[in-house]
Amino acid sequence: MSEKAEQFYTELKSAVESDQLVLPTLPEVALKIRDAVESENTSAQQIAETLTQDASLSARLIQVSNSPLYRSRNPIEDLQMAVTRLGIRMVRDLVISLAMKQIYQATSDVLDDHFRSSWNTAVEVAAICRMLATTVPGINPEQALLAGLIHNIGSLPILVMAEDDDDLFNDSDALGAVIEELTSPVGELILKTWNFGDTMTDVVKHAHNFEYDHEGGADLVDLVQIALLQGGHESEEIDWSTVPAFAKLGMDSDVNVVEIEENQEIIENTKQSLMV
Repeated sequence: MSEKAEQFYTELKSAVESDQLVLPTLPEVALKIRDAVESENTSAQQIAETLTQDASLSARLIQVSNSPLYRSRNPIEDLQMAVTRLGIRMVRDLVISLAMKQIYQATSDVLDDHFRSSWNTAVEVAAICRMLATTVPGINPEQALLAGLIHNIGSLPILVMAEDDDDLFNDSDALGAVIEELTSPVGELILKTWNFGDTMTDVVKHAHNFEYDHEGGADLVDLVQIALLQGGHESEEIDWSTVPAFAKLGMDSDVNVVEIEENQEIIENTKQSLMV
């Protein structure tokens, strides 16, 4: 890392430790839905009523509910029907996933390209994760989708802070090195602020640690790692045969599942649902 990048690294760490770093926040309605679902007494009607507070999010949820992703026989016409048909837990994960797009809205033209690139990567990784989850018992596809979307969330405040440093911001190699170093710790901080559990926090913590291993079957980190590798989002040369995630999913590291035609259809349908 260059001297300039080292200096920025120190400043960013200081900003994190002193709570001076502005972290992205989830839209209020998404947080209300998440909290409501945790209550055992919440009804589909209550969830639908909460959703009406955000017209854009409501419209997107109905649109996604009617997409090829969920292959509904009869069209879903209103929020209560969507919540009843999909179930409140699936709606919770979908609402948070759809709300993520709002976090990637840049506050300046300079940041816009960087934010858009980060969002596109998140969407592609999320779509592959969701496809993989349909083949792995015990992993919820909507949780996998959300894991893919949040894996690089830590890069956003880094980009915002770097915008004020012209030398670093215009040096793509140095900026890339800083983002690589700090995305995980900043991502952990964001998810703790959002009160996400250990499962999702582990995703941002270990997504790029390709030596990551654990007891038991495949988890969300394994899905994200395979999505990053097979989706072409890791520039570094990594020997796939040494990555424990493949064994956890019972996958042959010589076969790129993203290139299989029927998987491509699922991935594209998911990407389109997130781009609405």
